[in-house]
Amino acid sequence: MAKEVGQRVIIAFDFGTQSIGVAIGNEISWTAQALAALKAKDGIPDSNALDKYFNDWQPDAIVVGLPLNMDGTYQEVTFKAKKFGNRLSNKFRIPVYFKDERLTTKSAREELFATGGYKNLTKGKVDSQSAVVILEGFWEENFQ
Repeated sequence: MAKEVGQRVIIAFDFGTQSIGVAIGNEISWTAQALAALKAKDGIPDSNALDKYFNDWQPDAIVVGLPLNMDGTYQEVTFKAKKFGNRLSNKFRIPVYFKDERLTTKSAREELFATGGYKNLTKGKVDSQSAVVILEGFWEENFQ
């Protein structure tokens, strides 16, 4: 049985062709936390690692960042991100939402730098912090 909005656990992804940032959050506290990024080959993550996240966290919905050009138009990676999200939705039978991710990497880098300096700016950390920013932005747009 599907949980009501406001009670859901949501997994979020910052899609990339070599690394996919991951965050988990819940609507009860409206908080999100970064998880370890998934290594990917041409946008396809290790299926065992991906399945483990879904088994461990049992999310009720998926949010995938949509990489758009600054003018809002699609680029090649935009279509790959949509395909990724739709595949997850079909595989795990939960809804997927797409969120404009423009400038999320910049925000993520600023947040990580503020808490740990340059040593905090590894690719995986930035990608997963971007997933946190995407999820928090999704909530702000839809529930406030």
